[in-house]
Amino acid sequence: MNSIENTGISRRELGKRVGQVAAASALAGIAIPSVHAASDSTIQVALVGCGGRGTGAAGDALRSKGVQPKLVAMADAYKDRLAGSYGNLTRDGFLSDKIDVPPERQFIGFDAYMHAMDCLKPGDVVIFATPLAFRWVHFTYAIAKGLNVFMEKPLSADGAASRRLLKLAEEASAKGLKVGVGLMSRHARPLEQLHQRIQDGEIGDIVLMRGYRMAGPVGTFASLPKPPDITDLEYQIRRFHSFLWAGGGCFSDFNIHIVDHLCWMKNAWPVKAQGVGGRHYRYADDGTPFVDQNFDSYGVEYTFADGTKLLFDGRCISGAQNMYASYVHGTKGFAVASRANDCGAPSSTYKGLGQDAANRIWQSTDRSGPYQNECVEASVTTSMGRMAAHIGREVTFEQMLNSEHEFAPGIDKITSDSPAPLLPDAKGIYPVPEPGRKRREY
Repeated sequence: MNSIENTGISRRELGKRVGQVAAASALAGIAIPSVHAASDSTIQVALVGCGGRGTGAAGDALRSKGVQPKLVAMADAYKDRLAGSYGNLTRDGFLSDKIDVPPERQFIGFDAYMHAMDCLKPGDVVIFATPLAFRWVHFTYAIAKGLNVFMEKPLSADGAASRRLLKLAEEASAKGLKVGVGLMSRHARPLEQLHQRIQDGEIGDIVLMRGYRMAGPVGTFASLPKPPDITDLEYQIRRFHSFLWAGGGCFSDFNIHIVDHLCWMKNAWPVKAQGVGGRHYRYADDGTPFVDQNFDSYGVEYTFADGTKLLFDGRCISGAQNMYASYVHGTKGFAVASRANDCGAPSSTYKGLGQDAANRIWQSTDRSGPYQNECVEASVTTSMGRMAAHIGREVTFEQMLNSEHEFAPGIDKITSDSPAPLLPDAKGIYPVPEPGRKRREY
């Protein structure tokens, strides 16, 4: 299977190496570095990637307590994205005095990330919120500049990018840099408390976990044919949820939080996955074909080394029953991890296997936001499940991590005039997964 050839990193070795890339908020644990003058306790922040996710991450960083953050530079490939983000941030009265980004520090283009980071001092913070294809490229430059990093999830969609990120994490650690990833479930107080209770044996040994994200389409899940006035590259970047090279597709982007926090409850990562999926609706209501690469439903069975199963179901279909929650079954009881959404409180534990209030042992009361409290492994795990469904074959963790296939080779050299990593056919249709027919995802 050319798509999952082994190139030599084991799960055991990975576990030793990825600890440097942790779940955190943008400024969690960042101390004022000695390179800053004693009279200046400000942490300067640059935002790279100015869509909704980047704007939210910047806002969260500027609300951080215990430091004096100031946004001093912004970068995006497209002018309208940066302008919209800047407008939204500056209209927030609480943030206005923490933003100092004049036009000369607003950078546009595929090299804009370098110019934004050039505005920072060693020890400052840069936020990465572009589509994941660019994550390792931007991380490389940040390490060279001596910057602490917060990067939004997911981090990678293929083995090649994952391995690069692992190597970069080692370089960042050697320099004493802090690296955080936006897997906010691990900083949700109810989930932290539940994790401790599970480790203390409150529901016994875990035998099964279940996760669901079944709701209507969101983001750029489904895409109609490209308009004639933009390039394939711009179209795919703007609609990154629709294309595997850019964002890992809807499975990686939408489902990573629940997959991540259930693996955390187990204190382990799965060794393999098998899955199914399909696309029920390939056309819009008016008959226009969808051209994206996503399935609209996925069912993935993850298996851990001890045989424990994690079952995950995802669906993006309007009008179907919604279910967006996660559960843990033990030999002595049952737990609700997330009651609604990625990490929705309250978490709770029960005697027996049912969610019966009379048998409830504990229920969380903390309502603090995980974004204000705030991994390669989580990205590899979601990619493994996605790939298993897309090719119709079992995929192991090590096969996913060590796969030679790369969705976007040469992404570090891309410009606005470059061809897109993915090209459509003569009808404007992009290649889609065909389980059982293709050994790669497309």
